[in-house]
Amino acid sequence: MFLFLLKSAFLNAWRHRLRAVLTVTGLVVAILAFGLLKTIVTAWYAGADAASNARLVTRSSISLVFTLPISYKDRIRRVDGVTAISWANWFGGIYIDERNFFPQFAISNGYLDQYPEFVVAEADKKAFLVDRRGVVAGRKLAKRFGWQVGDVIPLKGTIFPGEWSFVLRAIYDGREQNTDENQFFFHWDYLNETMKKSAPRRANRTGVFIVSVNNPDNVAEISAAIDKEFRNSLAETLTETEKAFQLGFVSMTEAIVVAIEIVSYVVILIIMAVMANTMAMAARERTSEYATLKALGFSPGFISMLIVLESVLLCAVGAVIGIALTYPLARGFGNALDNVFPVFNVARETPWLQSGCALVVALVAAATPAIRSARIRIVDGLRSIG
Repeated sequence: MFLFLLKSAFLNAWRHRLRAVLTVTGLVVAILAFGLLKTIVTAWYAGADAASNARLVTRSSISLVFTLPISYKDRIRRVDGVTAISWANWFGGIYIDERNFFPQFAISNGYLDQYPEFVVAEADKKAFLVDRRGVVAGRKLAKRFGWQVGDVIPLKGTIFPGEWSFVLRAIYDGREQNTDENQFFFHWDYLNETMKKSAPRRANRTGVFIVSVNNPDNVAEISAAIDKEFRNSLAETLTETEKAFQLGFVSMTEAIVVAIEIVSYVVILIIMAVMANTMAMAARERTSEYATLKALGFSPGFISMLIVLESVLLCAVGAVIGIALTYPLARGFGNALDNVFPVFNVARETPWLQSGCALVVALVAAATPAIRSARIRIVDGLRSIG
């Protein structure tokens, strides 16, 4: 019986081929758009997802704009539970012109040791450490600008004015799929020595301290102990996990993320209305056929299942094609905008969400026609002209 039901639903679904093709095309576009919009949201949180809970970030309690004295490092290192410390400064230079934006950090020795997800060849790492003007760049960043090890990279300073010149000594690869390979690291000592000459008041200061702890379960206590160390000082600190630090940046653009989330579900609602109209038209045209089936002894449940299966089949075809297209389109989208979204991968749950949305569309679109067709009286159905 089920095979007969399935075969009948399949034949009904493709009886009007043009209408079926147009409906499936709309479903493909909707499922694809939903998947890409969800991937954009995922990419927005990629930095926070890749952050470690075993690393803390200590910054000025007022704002990231204000720097901290480098002398804080020794007092932080003495806090119980701290196993390693390094520091970093946002540089904000311009490479050729403003369109070539990428994150640049002046880092201390030991910074890369705290980030095992940045995989650097040992020989290249040594070359970077011995060259005061040396730079480590991510693989995607080097590929974007065609850099090779040994190339001289000029930057025009904005926060730290002047013409800066660096030598690419190493290229790092991401250990994980969601590791950002678009960053640019150079020696904090190089920046600090230059500041001592040009702007002594800005020397010996850093933007953030990166603190490794011995037990991620104790990060709250360690964070509180660090901040207590500098309470009532001229530069009070705020210490939080690296993930919380990253989420702080995401929260600044939360309205955009919420808008994208809303649009992704609005797309599904629109295609749901289109699908409901399609199923209503199909059921109305076949009213006399359903009445005939009832007259032959088929139950109202059979009629309802026939309509629901037809709707599910159409949505399933659209969902499968839409999900299959999501991956190559997301890859192309990510390659085109890798300077905006360093990590642009389809999350594991995205195809499940797409499938779930397609199923909801199928069931909701078929609900009303299925109930009406099951309730129709045989005599009324037989005299229907469709």
